Amino acid sequence: MSLQTSLLAPPRGQPPFHSSAVADAFASMPEAARAGLLALRGLIFEVAAETEGVGPLEETLKWGQPAYLTKATKAGSTIRLGVPKQGGFAVYVHCQTTILSDFRDVFPDGFDYEGNRAVRFPEGTAPPLDALRLLVRSALTYRLHK
Repeated sequence: MSLQTSLLAPPRGQPPFHSSAVADAFASMPEAARAGLLALRGLIFEVAAETEGVGPLEETLKWGQPAYLTKATKAGSTIRLGVPKQGGFAVYVHCQTTILSDFRDVFPDGFDYEGNRAVRFPEGTAPPLDALRLLVRSALTYRLHK
């Protein structure tokens, strides 16, 4: 475990990081975005635990970003967390699914959408976890409802 990793522990109530590489990825993110990304991470684990059929999550890196997969059950589609080039932070889903378009149908306003792949948030803001619960659940159960 690197010094950088040891300085970053997940917030209280969240599971430990599955690897030092994931912890390092969070530690290297801009501080103003990190709190929002960690809140999204917590939401992903929370929704997975309370949703039937999802099973355990695999936390790994895809394209250098923390990614969450339902590898054991294959119930869902990958969710990634990251920092867009424009700044802020974002939650990403697979762009060739209907996950984001379905979410946008329910919440047409109030979110900054990046096509069919991401919901972006300004640095230093708290993501609206109650509304995003639907997006996360849809991604984690996507293959169950196809």
